[in-house]
Amino acid sequence: MVTKEQVEAVLEQFIRPGLYMDGGDVDLVEVKENRVFVKLKGACHGCPMATMTLQFGIQKVLKDHLPEVEEVVPV
Repeated sequence: MVTKEQVEAVLEQFIRPGLYMDGGDVDLVEVKENRVFVKLKGACHGCPMATMTLQFGIQKVLKDHLPEVEEVVPV
């Protein structure tokens, strides 16, 4: 089972630096049954590329580092 701490560590090391460069950020809302619930903030919130960021950025990186992650769900 994936923990909130594990997900937060991956977000901090591998995801947030890129989002910061584009003026955005991501909040980890909850981890429930290997599903990760996140909220995009700043420039990422409402961006036309937000779906791509979630699927091919955040979800891919999380699954690469934490294979137990089943999906990333925006809230």
